[in-house]
Amino acid sequence: MCSNSNSPVDSIKRILMVRLGAMGDIIQTLPAAAELKRCFPSACVSWAVEERWTALLEEHPHVDELIAIPLKRLRKTPLNSTVVQEFSAMLSALSSPGFDLAIDFQGLIKSAMVARLTHAACIFGFERNQLRENLAALFYNRFLFSTSTHVVDRYRELASFAAHTSPAPDVIFHLPNGIPKNDLPERYVLVSPAAGWQSKQWPLEYYGELADLLWKNQGIPMLVDCVPGKESAFELIQTRTSADAVVIHPSSIEQLIAATRKATAVVGVDSGPLHIAAALERPGVAIFGPTDPARNGPYGSSLSVLRHEHAKTTYKRETEISASMCAISPQQVYERLSEIIP
Repeated sequence: MCSNSNSPVDSIKRILMVRLGAMGDIIQTLPAAAELKRCFPSACVSWAVEERWTALLEEHPHVDELIAIPLKRLRKTPLNSTVVQEFSAMLSALSSPGFDLAIDFQGLIKSAMVARLTHAACIFGFERNQLRENLAALFYNRFLFSTSTHVVDRYRELASFAAHTSPAPDVIFHLPNGIPKNDLPERYVLVSPAAGWQSKQWPLEYYGELADLLWKNQGIPMLVDCVPGKESAFELIQTRTSADAVVIHPSSIEQLIAATRKATAVVGVDSGPLHIAAALERPGVAIFGPTDPARNGPYGSSLSVLRHEHAKTTYKRETEISASMCAISPQQVYERLSEIIP
């Protein structure tokens, strides 16, 4: 049974953070890394993360080691010697040398299992009824019932709980500088229409109408960010306005970060790119519907949240765009943006 109350802070040498994905969730866990470094300044802090998201954590000042977990690739690749070697290397990184603490910020069975693989004496997680998958609690031996509302504060609370202290007043995000593309406009409003599930998205045709308003009234184009190879999914936006008003911007994570840093303003939904904008304190508008912005919204005050007054909170992964998202009109978003754009 874990009892770190008898272990002085300076005796903790290795700590594993587990937050495998996705983009927005990793961004919202960043301040917890700073909190751990504050609480355990001499400890080596490692972060277990799915390999496709490692670019979000490169050269992070509060993370000493990244352990890339190739879950997606392992699921799709037939079992062969290479796969076995990669899996063995992952297990070796998790188990040797030993970790003193492992903290599961994700609350899923798979993330809890990763924490357990370390054989750490203390494995921290949230109480069962605060987990997405209740069975994850079977892998913990220290539990926190968080009293915070926003997930960023919950994660920071869990990090400081491991040191028997309270979170510091400063909330510290850190992101890489990114790698800008050479063809970015001088000024633009950055949008990222995709979201983790359909009900959180804003109708594509609305982006076209918003682009038209921005171009005609302010002469500023809309930069539509997307995953490379998915450009065709957003061509509908271009059909709603003139060609100069919309620029499709397929990007890597590094290019998205750089484009966000340079953006005049950002418009987003509850998805990773919006949380990058919040972490970078970029101005703009966040459109919310089924998910609660008090819990999952952009952290800080740089982004203005629009949510219909009759929106009902649900975290079911619906396959249709929520009526509450459709109820936010392009004109409403433009009016809010016009108060922000210099």
